[in-house]
This record gives sequence, C-alpha cells and structure tokens, in this order.
Amino acid sequence: MAKDIKWYKIADHINMLGFQSNNMCIVEANGKKITIAKHNHSLFAFAHKCPHASGIMAEGFINALGNVVCPLHRYAFNIQNGRNTSGEGYYLKTYQVEEREDGVFIGMEKTGLFG
Repeated sequence: MAKDIKWYKIADHINMLGFQSNNMCIVEANGKKITIAKHNHSLFAFAHKCPHASGIMAEGFINALGNVVCPLHRYAFNIQNGRNTSGEGYYLKTYQVEEREDGVFIGMEKTGLFG
C-alpha cells in the first residue's frame, strides 16, 4: 500500500535555507523542526534531534562515509534511511526532500484518522 505524502514548501530556493559551515540547517515544516543536509550535491532531511539523547543533529557533522554524526555522543546515522551505523541500534527519522523549480519541499506522511 502506497503511503500518502503531503509536501510542505520550506524555501523558494536552496540558497535561502541558511546552511551552516557543516552543510546543515534547521527548518520548520508542518510544525516540526527538521534538519536539512547537503551532501554530494543532494539534499537530505531528517529529525531535528538524535533519538538517543536529543542532541541537535544540525550541530553535528557528516563524516567521510556520508553519515550524519550526533554532536553529543558521536552516534552515526545513514542520511538516506536513518539507520544507525555506529552499532547502538537507534533509528533517525528521515523525510523526503525535493528541490523543484518553484522551491524546496519536505514530504511527510499524512497521519491521523482521516489522513
């Protein structure tokens, strides 16, 4: 069964996102803070806080393997699927992100009784 996705515009252009020197920034979509990362000419979106101890993911870094690393305890997560790659067994929520002609959008699954 296909998932229902609702798209939220977060910027008119990628240059308006305000990336930090670590190629990450925090945006808000549908009342949620989300981290956006630029890596290898692609955009990735994932949870604002680490699932382990709530470290702010945008204050971490992207390592040489392309994993986002939490600044608190150095837990690493695959930026494409959120899988923990440093062995602790946590999962980082990820979101779809698209750069389109009319802006940058985050895709979130519709939730609730009526979607």
